[in-house]
Amino acid sequence: MGTLEVATNRTLYNEYAKELSSLSNAVSLFRAHKKIMKEIADLEGVLKEKHDREFAELARHELAELEGKKASLEAQLVRALRGEGRDLNKDIIVEIRQGTGGDEAGLFAADLYRMYTQYAAHKGWAVEMMSASASEVGGYKEVVFSVKGEEAYRRLKYESGVHRVQRVPTTESQGRIHTSTATVAVLREPEAVDLSISPADLKIDTYRSSGPGGQHMQKTDSAVRITHIPSGLVVACQDERSQLKNKNKAMRILSARLLDLRQAREKKKVTDERRAQIGSGDRSEKIRTYNFPDRRITDHRINFTTHSLETVLNGDFDEITDALLQAAEGKAAL
Repeated sequence: MGTLEVATNRTLYNEYAKELSSLSNAVSLFRAHKKIMKEIADLEGVLKEKHDREFAELARHELAELEGKKASLEAQLVRALRGEGRDLNKDIIVEIRQGTGGDEAGLFAADLYRMYTQYAAHKGWAVEMMSASASEVGGYKEVVFSVKGEEAYRRLKYESGVHRVQRVPTTESQGRIHTSTATVAVLREPEAVDLSISPADLKIDTYRSSGPGGQHMQKTDSAVRITHIPSGLVVACQDERSQLKNKNKAMRILSARLLDLRQAREKKKVTDERRAQIGSGDRSEKIRTYNFPDRRITDHRINFTTHSLETVLNGDFDEITDALLQAAEGKAAL
């Protein structure tokens, strides 16, 4: 990075800086592990010599502590070398769409949106609305938002999949329980060095937003639709009054979807080594059921159940994310 060739090439410099950042944690852990191993060896050498009982007990106690630190460092090293810590603090884009169930599915999508934004507020994360398509009854056909904050990706990456709700809709006159679904996709928001999109691959259209009337009626073509020609992905944004802001948001969503698509293709090339973990993260996989009559939430991937339904929907679901993380880390260590 100190060479003239790299220092004068911003793209190359950023690539090396990113690689250095990804390696620094593993190197730091390795050095700490090496230091602990030397301390253990020195202490074991001391214990081979003759000492009074009190000194020997203190030495054995210290040795046990060092062994515990060694085991912890080794577990962290395994995760770091597998690349599991590389994306844990990345910013993310969350997409929620209504699934089967009509209006009730849209209302459930709105419940999930509120749950995640409340959770973000509890964690001190920043949430930015990217795009929303509201339903006529107050739910969402689709809502897309970004989340920025420490451990946001680590805590939310297992939310991708089909979420199922079982409850009596407000429109149900006979009290029958209906089952509806909403899909969630958690996408890592790429950095500049993660993904390069050629302008030649984009078709950008502008049109008039279909927002509220009256004094707020859009009189300019501020809405933006971007089509990525090679993949066929289409993203539209119209929430902002500024065409530039809508374009920037649409590009962020498109970039996240393209990165997700690329990662999905790469996963198909590897073996099933990681598939024993918490599902595939596929958005077509049913991952969780929210049962209102029993006040119960069940995560089907790890057979975890909690009866704190209201608490979870109000944004306090560390209980679930902790269980998912423990299950993933436990299986990764096998």
